[in-house]
Amino acid sequence: MLLLLLVALAFYLAFNLGANDVANAMGTSVGSGALSLRRALLVAGVLELTGAVLFGKAVSTTIGTGIVNPSLFVDRPQMLLLGMMVVLLACALWLQIATAKGLPVSSSHAVVGALAGFGILAVGKQAVDWPQIGVISLTWLVTPPVSGLVACALYSGLRRWILEPPDAWARLREWVPWLSAGLCAAFGTLVLPTVSKPLQVLLAQRGLDLPNHDLPLLLGTVGAIGLTAASWRALDRQNTNIEQQLARFQVLSACCVAFAHGSNDVGNAIAPLAVAVEILKTDAVPLQSLDIPLWVLALGGVGLVTGLAVLGARVIKTVGEGIISLQPSGGFCAELATAITVLLASRLGLPVSTSHALVGGVVGVGLVRGLGTINLSTVRQIALAWLVTIPIAALLAAGLFWLLNRWF
Repeated sequence: MLLLLLVALAFYLAFNLGANDVANAMGTSVGSGALSLRRALLVAGVLELTGAVLFGKAVSTTIGTGIVNPSLFVDRPQMLLLGMMVVLLACALWLQIATAKGLPVSSSHAVVGALAGFGILAVGKQAVDWPQIGVISLTWLVTPPVSGLVACALYSGLRRWILEPPDAWARLREWVPWLSAGLCAAFGTLVLPTVSKPLQVLLAQRGLDLPNHDLPLLLGTVGAIGLTAASWRALDRQNTNIEQQLARFQVLSACCVAFAHGSNDVGNAIAPLAVAVEILKTDAVPLQSLDIPLWVLALGGVGLVTGLAVLGARVIKTVGEGIISLQPSGGFCAELATAITVLLASRLGLPVSTSHALVGGVVGVGLVRGLGTINLSTVRQIALAWLVTIPIAALLAAGLFWLLNRWF
């Protein structure tokens, strides 16, 4: 019965995380017209779940055992179990409120704040790993400018070498191989080494022992060649609207963002559940390693997609239309910058904020187009929502823990 309650709370959090965080991950593609809302749901459904299953463990382990010191709960695992329930509920409630307002807040902020609030009330300040909080907070501060700078560089190059010259169509044809190679390299460098491992093991069993990076390099090269050929065929069929052609690349960059988001932010939803499941299974607190069952990762992925489908439209509108007016060229650069930033963080096990990265990328594109194109009022509202998320989540978790601990 308790496990069912925990699963329901984790799904509730993943649902609200999908309505908010997945929505802002897809917002630029829908806002620029590169993807319809229905297709965005399909892309998110497949790739969020895939990213969660393949890459979700590292960030989940960081959140599950790296924020609150589990060794302080060795003699009272039930208190930590109650704390994980409180964290799930507190984060879900705040994300639902923010989604109703159309604000793309950070689920990473919410989960870390809730964990800290529960830990301080349960044990004291020593319960929180402050150095780890410092590292995570630094990634939050660095994420928007890093993503923004990458987006600035990408969009500046795209305008200078493709969009602005009088022979833009011919320039695009020349640059298609480079765009294809860049997209496959950004995604493949971080993803293919992990994805190709089963195939590499299979080949080694059959006597073909390849060096670690040869197979990912081969797969990435094949992908870039295939994308180049497909893009050239599309250019030969239609030569009227260059933004329509760039929309094809934005669809692929949206796939990268969806995969990156699933690999990083699913940890926010399922890490507390994974800790609780481990306690129920062993009646002991996980101290260092955290076993995360596949069904827990899948539950988080399904919850993300369901939340996006049911409640994601408001946040999609804020990110896709409320900051700047996006076209596929700008949306492609913002999404590619976001994917690079978030996937790199996922490989390092750092729970960065996808909303930070994406908003930073969109603002970076706006800076290239001119400061006047940016809706600063919307940016201020988003920044304020980011700022208040940590204290609100901490207070919610602390208050709920006090109430439940008193009753039970």
